[in-house]
Amino acid sequence: MNGQQRSTIKPGLQVAIVLKQDQATGKTTTGIVKDILTKSPNHPHGIKVRLVSGEVGRVKQILGPANA
Repeated sequence: MNGQQRSTIKPGLQVAIVLKQDQATGKTTTGIVKDILTKSPNHPHGIKVRLVSGEVGRVKQILGPANA
């Protein structure tokens, strides 16, 4: 599932994000969503989130619940 719809992303989900410094390469970082930073209901490049680790990036893929 892609991360362009804000309604599909909830704190506690495991997601793959692209960090700002990795946008050129498309390298993804996996983590658990702590906060949703994008206010609009959708975004063409992915909803911006903050992970529990403190990293901020745009969601490229929703991997599932954190305990999966």
